[in-house]
Amino acid sequence: MSQANSLPPNFIPFQVNKKDEFDIKGILFKYFRQWPWILLGIIVGLLVAYYTNKSTNPTYIVNSSIVIKDEEQSLGADIFGPSGFRNFQTRYKLENELGILKSHALAEETLSQLNFNTIYLKEERWKNSQQYGDVPIVVKADWSKPQLTGGLFKMRVLDASSFELSVVENTFSLFNPLDPFYKTTVGSENKTPEGIYSFGEAITGQHFNFTVSNLFASNGDEVLFYFKDTPSLATSYIDLLQVNSSSNFSSVVNLSLETPVRRMGQDYLNTLMNTYLNRELREKNEVAKSTIFFINEQLRGISDSLSYFEDELEQFRTENKVFNLSEEGAQIFMKLQDLEKQQSEIGVNLQYYQTLKTYIEEDRVDGLIAPSIAGEGDPLLNALVVGLSELQAEKIRLTANYSLETPVIREVENKIQSTKEAIGENVRSAIGNLENYLAELSNKISIVESEVFKLPETEKVMLGLQRKFSINENIYIYLLEKKAESEITLASNKPNNKILDIAMAASAPIAPKSIINLIIGLLIGFFIPVLIITVKDFLYQKVKDPKELEKALVVPLVGMIGRHKEKDSLSVLNHLRSTVSESFRSLRADIPYLSNNKNKLTLLFTSTISGEGKTFISINMASVYSLMGKKTILIGLDLRKPKIADDFGLKNDQGISTCLSRGGAWKEVVKPSGYENLDVILSGPIPPNPAELLLQENFSTLIKEIQEAYDVVILDCPPVGLVSETKELMKYADINFFVFRQKYSALANIQFCNDLSTKGGIHKIYAVLNDVHGTHGYGYQYGYYTSDVSAYGYHDIQDKPWWKKIGRR
Repeated sequence: MSQANSLPPNFIPFQVNKKDEFDIKGILFKYFRQWPWILLGIIVGLLVAYYTNKSTNPTYIVNSSIVIKDEEQSLGADIFGPSGFRNFQTRYKLENELGILKSHALAEETLSQLNFNTIYLKEERWKNSQQYGDVPIVVKADWSKPQLTGGLFKMRVLDASSFELSVVENTFSLFNPLDPFYKTTVGSENKTPEGIYSFGEAITGQHFNFTVSNLFASNGDEVLFYFKDTPSLATSYIDLLQVNSSSNFSSVVNLSLETPVRRMGQDYLNTLMNTYLNRELREKNEVAKSTIFFINEQLRGISDSLSYFEDELEQFRTENKVFNLSEEGAQIFMKLQDLEKQQSEIGVNLQYYQTLKTYIEEDRVDGLIAPSIAGEGDPLLNALVVGLSELQAEKIRLTANYSLETPVIREVENKIQSTKEAIGENVRSAIGNLENYLAELSNKISIVESEVFKLPETEKVMLGLQRKFSINENIYIYLLEKKAESEITLASNKPNNKILDIAMAASAPIAPKSIINLIIGLLIGFFIPVLIITVKDFLYQKVKDPKELEKALVVPLVGMIGRHKEKDSLSVLNHLRSTVSESFRSLRADIPYLSNNKNKLTLLFTSTISGEGKTFISINMASVYSLMGKKTILIGLDLRKPKIADDFGLKNDQGISTCLSRGGAWKEVVKPSGYENLDVILSGPIPPNPAELLLQENFSTLIKEIQEAYDVVILDCPPVGLVSETKELMKYADINFFVFRQKYSALANIQFCNDLSTKGGIHKIYAVLNDVHGTHGYGYQYGYYTSDVSAYGYHDIQDKPWWKKIGRR
């Protein structure tokens, strides 16, 4: 630290340890002084945490798991293949299944099987706890009519047949079944169902429709309840439900639900999983039924033809008495039968593709059946049809939660459209191939038919009838076999997925976390006061810490004066053994080093503003020298606000102002202080031009004469920050003291003092800190020169009771 004033050799009047710029001990000590507030913050934080623990309903976690098969052979995927009808089910990806389990539609279907729309509460000391299962009443709302939701009712049993209904919280919203996703707020002016009712009685009104039944309620029992509509309830459960796969290489899905009642959460999860499996089975059965419906349509057409040709063949045999073909005719028949069997099967396939084309063109996606062409079928077209069914199912699920204009649904619709275009292109290609194959078969049949003309006429006619009958019979038998297989599949259908673990609840709640809450409360209670203290300390713009003051000064801090507890300012004269008197003696002992041991001294005391204690210090420094036997005079130069007269009980009728204005001798205005070796020249009556008086040439002569007559001259000057003449007066002093007052002087005053030394050319200037009380910074206090009382200088400070001193700065 550079200082404008250099101290004399071997002089250490007061020194602050500045080895560490960052004084961790000082910082800790600063907070330690505020321990009552920190302790109060901790207590409040713990109380808030305790209340939170007591007033928060416990939350339990319920877990279950379900196995999702990644890929399953679709039902009816190979309807027309040689292996018969097979199961047809949309292939789901695991991610899609996770979305289904958290879908709004599945949640609503689950809740429709549970009586969760009425929430029952039990009034306790700290909170209202939710009840489930052991509620003494049952409240059933008619959700087909408008219903009040959200607000809280209280039911009090009057006797075995009646009860009183009241509204505890009138925060109702109106649920309208015609628009279930939009609710309107019901104002307090609307009628609510308050009154006395009988158990089982229908409680109806414009906005409410429900009944209350008594199970085992006793007189005086009270139950709180409120209604929640299914869409809102489904949204709540979706938010509380967590669904995720156990690992990247597993199709096991873990479900966890947060719930205030363990049994309630278990019922919901178990019902959710069963509903999910039932929906899967229902979708599989619907596809199988569509397959059977398609086959029945084909059977109705072929059955009539089969009966007709059977009758025709029988009639021809009877009339012509021809029952068997010749060997040559039988061979021709076998060739034709084989070709026409192929032709009929291709015809059925062609009819399917034409039907599929019609469904796609007419946007009739429901009931689509996966194709199968000779052998294993067309895998690409099968995949496209399965994919279209998946996309359609996904769109249905999404529309339950989103509007048709949302990007996610538009993306699905784009995929559906592109898939339909791909199916249409493949179907047209398949139809063309089948038609070409049919034309080729027709040519082969025509070649064989040319051999028929070589047969006798009777055998020729019989061969034609038998061919027609055989074709229809083969198709009919083929369809009957497929129908039987499809019906067996329908009867034996079961979900691909299965429940691995039923819902089980943890015994301990996951919230509130009592210990953690208490720790958080303690930490918050600790850090909030610390933060407030830190911010307050940062924003505090008064001189507080002597160490910080000395760091900011460019002039030496040569002394500290403790807080004076008496009402008078004559601390040294009237209270010789006080710690404050000792602090003045300590400062006096240092002055010879500052003045190079001059025999005669002139000391000047000033400050930035009034109230910082310069007069108090001037009086007591004069008193210290008088007690040493030094002939001392105290001159009051603060002509605007005289103070010394009151402290010595003198009348301020004459003084410096009268001496300078009237031109009298200075000895005429000298007044005895009443104490040995101490004289006083008061400021005198307040003049209209104090600055001009002090700057007169004769004032300089006056001061020199006084300095010759006395050993020590003490000049009590006006605040240098308020008046201009003080700077001119400093040239008469051997030492100038700039007074700061702890917790009173602004930090900006430090710069004012520095400017006097660096810019004002005042070299013999030193700082004194007045009214030091308490400790500010670890290891830095003015020893025993501190006390916790006050009153001095320009302002009298009342002693505060102990409770007002707690946590003071």
